[in-house]
Amino acid sequence: MKGNILVIDDDRALCELLEEDLSRRGHQIWTALKVVDARKILHQHEIDIVLTDLNMPEISGIDFCAELHDNRPDVPVVIMTAFGSLETAISALRAGAYDFVTKPVDLDLLNISLERALHHRHLQEKVRLLKSQARRQRADDEMLGENPAFQNIKQQIMRIADLDTSVLICGESGTGKELVARALHRQSQRSEEAFVAINCSALPENLLESELFGHVRGAFTDARESRKGLLVEASGGTLLLDEIAEMPLALQPKLLRVLEDHKVRPLGGSSEIDCDIRVLAATHQNLEEAVATGRFRSDLFYRLNVIQLDIPPLRERGNDILLLAMQFIKQLSQRFNKSVVGLAQPAAACLLAYHWPGNVRELRNVIERALALTQHNQLTIEDLPEQLKQSKGETPLPASLVDPGNILPLEEMESRYIRQVLEQLDGNRTLAARLLGVDRKTLYRKLKE
Repeated sequence: MKGNILVIDDDRALCELLEEDLSRRGHQIWTALKVVDARKILHQHEIDIVLTDLNMPEISGIDFCAELHDNRPDVPVVIMTAFGSLETAISALRAGAYDFVTKPVDLDLLNISLERALHHRHLQEKVRLLKSQARRQRADDEMLGENPAFQNIKQQIMRIADLDTSVLICGESGTGKELVARALHRQSQRSEEAFVAINCSALPENLLESELFGHVRGAFTDARESRKGLLVEASGGTLLLDEIAEMPLALQPKLLRVLEDHKVRPLGGSSEIDCDIRVLAATHQNLEEAVATGRFRSDLFYRLNVIQLDIPPLRERGNDILLLAMQFIKQLSQRFNKSVVGLAQPAAACLLAYHWPGNVRELRNVIERALALTQHNQLTIEDLPEQLKQSKGETPLPASLVDPGNILPLEEMESRYIRQVLEQLDGNRTLAARLLGVDRKTLYRKLKE
């Protein structure tokens, strides 16, 4: 197994010896006589292993190992030392070292240690990739939709998830802004840490300040003990500020300070606490308009709006309405212990025709209500609330049924009906079969006929 190895030692002769031997074994080698040079190499190149001396002029190998473990925990460190005591070994392992070897260096034993370290690094990389794939698959399962605008949102999430930059998520109420925020968190390097969401419109100003920034004991009448705020509790993870447009003006400069300095001063406190957090913000309002009218600070707006994601309303997502409805039917049928498998065509037509002012949240509520009431294995138009039945865009009856003199054979009506359903679903045969309540083989047979 070959890798990129950085050798750090102030003994130039030893560096040259190790470079010659390890290069001969097929590794790519960089050498540094000083830690400052080693940091530059680590910044400029993809290093698999660091091999460092224990005693160096500027900083000890133990301290440098601890520094590297904090900043690049994926890179194994092997420490070389002339003092092979148990105390030294324990100190090295506590600092995050993968292994240590004694001087004078036995090149064959060193090679075995480096081989093991490389194997460990590659296993870590595989685990990281598998976790990343699992997170993305879960996000794909939850963020269901084939609409081009929604697909574009999913692609943007994949591109920016690992960036620590702020993101402003805009969209009408119920479009799934928190779902997008959670997808950004799950696909990021912060996914193992906390995801915390707070609604800025749900709390009065003084409680919101305490909730976000924390407080020290005695900061106000009921502050009987100190409390960390969400910004500190979520450190290492992601914080979603939902309904950011409702944040009081007095708190906005304090939030801006956190975003710029990554430090939090608790309410009533005299010192600041480091805060490593990614902040996402969501709103259904026009923040630019709020800035123009003085309800929102322009500097905070520009700091939050580094990247903006605009979530399309459900009424503009076409057949995603039926995809989401089928997903909710599947999920809620299990909860209600019912064997509902799909939608009758008139019910599907109603869902497609309705304008959905409450977006995905309203759709889920409609499906939940219908499942609770239905006595069939498909949701029918009778199971839907009255406002959906009266929606203006409802699919009209075929012209052949308007005039009794033009009644068509049942086979022809079935043929036209199947074609109409496929046309509404843009030719999606799998979804059409589900909505029609037949398996795909039956649908394919009818199409062939």
